[in-house]
Amino acid sequence: MYAVEMRGITKRFRNVVANDNVDLVVKRGEIHSLLGENGAGKSTLMNILYGMYAPTSGEIRVQGRSVTIENPLKAIELGIAMVHQHFMLIEPMTVAENVVLGYEPKKNGCFDLKKAIADVDKLARDYGLFVDAKEKVENLSVGTKQRVEILKALYRKAEILILDEPTAVLTPQEVADLFKVLRQLKESGKTILIITHKLKETLELADTVTILRKGQVITSVPVGEMDEAKLAELMVGRIVAFDAEKAAAPGEHKVVMALRGATVVKEKRAVLENVSLEIRAGEILGIAGVEGNGQTELIDVLTGLQKLHGGAVVLEGKQLPSARLTPRAMLEAGVGHIPEDRGKRGFVGGFTIAENLILGYHRRKEFDNHGLIRIKARDAFAERVAEQYDVRMDSIRDTVGSLSGGNQQKVIIGRVFAQDPKVIIAAQPTRGVDIGAIEYIHAQLLKMREAGKAILLISADLEELTKLSDEIAVLYAGHIVDKRPAKEYDEKTLGALMTGHAQGVEEKEA
Repeated sequence: MYAVEMRGITKRFRNVVANDNVDLVVKRGEIHSLLGENGAGKSTLMNILYGMYAPTSGEIRVQGRSVTIENPLKAIELGIAMVHQHFMLIEPMTVAENVVLGYEPKKNGCFDLKKAIADVDKLARDYGLFVDAKEKVENLSVGTKQRVEILKALYRKAEILILDEPTAVLTPQEVADLFKVLRQLKESGKTILIITHKLKETLELADTVTILRKGQVITSVPVGEMDEAKLAELMVGRIVAFDAEKAAAPGEHKVVMALRGATVVKEKRAVLENVSLEIRAGEILGIAGVEGNGQTELIDVLTGLQKLHGGAVVLEGKQLPSARLTPRAMLEAGVGHIPEDRGKRGFVGGFTIAENLILGYHRRKEFDNHGLIRIKARDAFAERVAEQYDVRMDSIRDTVGSLSGGNQQKVIIGRVFAQDPKVIIAAQPTRGVDIGAIEYIHAQLLKMREAGKAILLISADLEELTKLSDEIAVLYAGHIVDKRPAKEYDEKTLGALMTGHAQGVEEKEA
């Protein structure tokens, strides 16, 4: 008997068909990977299974029984739980309080906190999810927060667990720990569905893979019959080049931008402390670090979004006065910025593609006519950039919010690169985008490097860092704890340094 059967599932959003007559069958007790590009229909299909959307047509069977899943409460009742990419936790509350929320144990009509802690501790021990039930969620690492989400699902008696991009922000060690937990859950009889676009993780973890493209199932096969190249070709519909060629960039690689002893203090704590680094022409300097260790503040300082409390920013040999450290001044000085959170800082979802492609640069003479936008100039520029950077769209008058994640990212990258910046601050440039878009974005970054641009690359993807960077600096607790040529690192060493272990440094000195 199958744990899940989705037969003939179609989902329409007005004129868009997100799922087109999809059949998905998942065996009990297996790990099943749902693989596809952005916009392929993976998340829509799983949101239907979890009761977030109603299908336009089709049938769902759970544990052999035909069901209608009107909402997530019904899904939970049927033993289905979903761990979202952006965790649904209440930070000031404890682990135990988060796990039992909505299903609190009672004693004399009141919340029994003691029993909640005991129940969560037992559940954590039973499944190897080592979490302190009394700890506040706000004090936990990203990987531990994910464990709390899994505990929430298990506390609600979930037999079918859906995970949406579960490794997106985890270090290699956290990924290994998660995989260990998922294998243990599988051994205990749980059925696990993983939404992903990561090929290596699918091959390492899953029993079966179903590939979606443009809302349709391309194939569903045992993972043992696949390799990385086959999966990529099925996902994208063409052969994908995995190894971007990194030729030596011409020129003398002079320092274009630098930080000297940069310090930023927030809430009486130094989130960046005495950080010095140099970004050179024709090179990519990678920054490795777990989120929350100063990367955001580093990006903000270099792009004028954050004032320094000590130290200096130097551009082309000149120290920039504090008054010049503004986003507008940095853009005008030739510092391009691909933000780490495209939804918050990269675009305005309700604006058109044309409007977004000049955001931040709209005061330039080619676009500005005494405070009014030159519409013809803007649209001609937008058409050229959208074509050059392969933005998949119907029209430049489409809203950016209607595009897939990969195409939204192409709009941002096209906007920055089209202005011919001297320095590029690329923060998480491929986060949440599929392998086809990743291949394209990597090629564009290397093209800019070969054109002599100075690039700072901040990424949670260690394979991306080691592949693209010339040098990598590791940021931990607001300090640069190690820096060396990228070829001298492996993912294990980087992961150790990122989590504050001295192992990587010791290996270097040995």
